[in-house]
Amino acid sequence: MDCCICGPMASVYRPPRNTICSSCYEGAKRMIIFLNEQEENQPKLYGLKPTPSKGIADAFTRIEEMEERKEEMNEKLGFLESLVVALEDEIHTDILIKPGTGPPIPAHRALLATRSEIFKNILASDECKAPAEDSISLPELTHEELKCLLEFLYSGSLPLEMAKQHSFALLIAADKYDIPFLKKFCERQISSSLDPSNALQVLEVSDACSNGILREQAMNSIVRHVDEVVFSSSYEEFALKNAHLSVEITRALVMQMRDRRDGATLCVEPS
Repeated sequence: MDCCICGPMASVYRPPRNTICSSCYEGAKRMIIFLNEQEENQPKLYGLKPTPSKGIADAFTRIEEMEERKEEMNEKLGFLESLVVALEDEIHTDILIKPGTGPPIPAHRALLATRSEIFKNILASDECKAPAEDSISLPELTHEELKCLLEFLYSGSLPLEMAKQHSFALLIAADKYDIPFLKKFCERQISSSLDPSNALQVLEVSDACSNGILREQAMNSIVRHVDEVVFSSSYEEFALKNAHLSVEITRALVMQMRDRRDGATLCVEPS
């Protein structure tokens, strides 16, 4: 029987005809559950009383409201992104940031201090309390990595190609200088691009940053693609630099072999 929502005759159906296909039913149910979960989170953010959805029509109204809030948020983001112009055009910059290689980049003390408690403490120290030509050094970053870091601090985002190219260095910087938003951004980027070809690098970086989520994902990828990873040209170099991680990989592989063996034993019927 035709669905009164998605069927070809839906436009002429009227209550009390109420046949609905399983796809529309599941979609409507999931939409209402999702909106109710969003509504439950609102009180935590704004101190509001949650109001559960009263049906599909009410759910659609709330979706329209969410779309309006999204447009307002996009306008706000566009307004804030104008800060990047101040960075690019060096408008009233008052400090130089020196990378490990390449020329320094002029920036603004106030913005750096609001984005990172570590930067705030550095800039408040006696050594950095003076003339506009003062500088601080971030020797672990190249000029391009520093440029990406500053663009993110000023705008809250990065072009996809820049994010892909420098996500590992930026994750380490986010951990070192305590920038949680950048840390989450890099975590999502690295997680989405994780595959056997970079699993060792992800494991190494996640260990350096004590990032449990990426560490687990990288280890799982290595175990699933052990032949491809362990016999790769980069594994020997990785093992020499990261003996403790190599031990963990070995233990994970042994555990996997044990689980498979135990599973096979359970499947064997007694004679």
